[in-house]
Amino acid sequence: MHSILIIAPNWIGDAVMSQPLLASLKTQYPNAKIDVLASTWVAPIYRACTEVHEVIEAKFEHRKLQWSLRKQLADELATKNYQACFVLPNSFKSAIIPWLASIPFRVGYRGEMRFGLINLTLDNPSKVNRPPMVEHYLALSQLLDDGQAPLLVSNTTPKLNVSAAANLSVQTKLQNNSIDPANVYIMCPGAEYGQTKRWPTHHFAELAQRLIDSNPNNQIILLGSKGDRSLAQEIYSQTERSVQIYNWCGDTLLDEAIALIGMSKAVISNDSGLMHIAAALKTPQVAIFGSSDPAHTPPLSDKARVIWLNLPCSPCHKRVCPLGHLKCLNDILPEQVFATLNTLQS
Repeated sequence: MHSILIIAPNWIGDAVMSQPLLASLKTQYPNAKIDVLASTWVAPIYRACTEVHEVIEAKFEHRKLQWSLRKQLADELATKNYQACFVLPNSFKSAIIPWLASIPFRVGYRGEMRFGLINLTLDNPSKVNRPPMVEHYLALSQLLDDGQAPLLVSNTTPKLNVSAAANLSVQTKLQNNSIDPANVYIMCPGAEYGQTKRWPTHHFAELAQRLIDSNPNNQIILLGSKGDRSLAQEIYSQTERSVQIYNWCGDTLLDEAIALIGMSKAVISNDSGLMHIAAALKTPQVAIFGSSDPAHTPPLSDKARVIWLNLPCSPCHKRVCPLGHLKCLNDILPEQVFATLNTLQS
């Protein structure tokens, strides 16, 4: 096996959790070049994976087939003579490209109308008893029957590496704002899924105030996408000493966000892609879970602490609280998160 293509997932967290699959394939096929076809949104994750030879970026859009783009990409990929392709999303459109590119082995889970497009398949696990995502992706590595003995994977913890260019960019930005990275706490108030994954902004604001009161040198950077900027502004406006709080949501590239998380003192986040980045960088973190299940998508790091109330109604996996009270997040108090942070750093 000399060349393998990965069709990347569409979400940052899923992309992070696919890294152990790359590591497994690199161990199985040490001489193989592993390339990744990824949307512009998740491509930086794979640039932080040492196993990847080339990241091929494509301007994929959610819920759009983009037939001409996919046909063009397939024509280009066909010239690279990949022997196998791992299709990590479950969608029909994600399986079109390797099929059109005539890649012999197309590996993935059975999904929507993909019979024939994927020719080495596993059944999708039920939603009731879903394995952790890392294990979900890793299982695919055993489908290539090339006579090798099955590989026993010893390390299933995602690992990312910060690029020198991103590190330099972030250090310059911190210096320009007179911020000492040794005193930086990162708060990630967003969650693409919706409000049932978002700890309330007034709780984030109170936690920020506690951190600043506990050490006047502490500084808070609010990190996320442009869509999170209004959430971060709410936190900023609800904090008394806002001069020590920086709203950088939408102002950093994902490569820079990875570097910033890697050099910070600690990260406080919801169940989000940035949570998984912090775990993969082994940055101390507190991860706050509401409607989702920490058994399925935990931050895989010994420096991570999960706070989840495990209420009778949890995990509901709903985008809006069906009971209207959102107790799974409202009842996680700032003092509990602050105390958990202190245990990480004691």
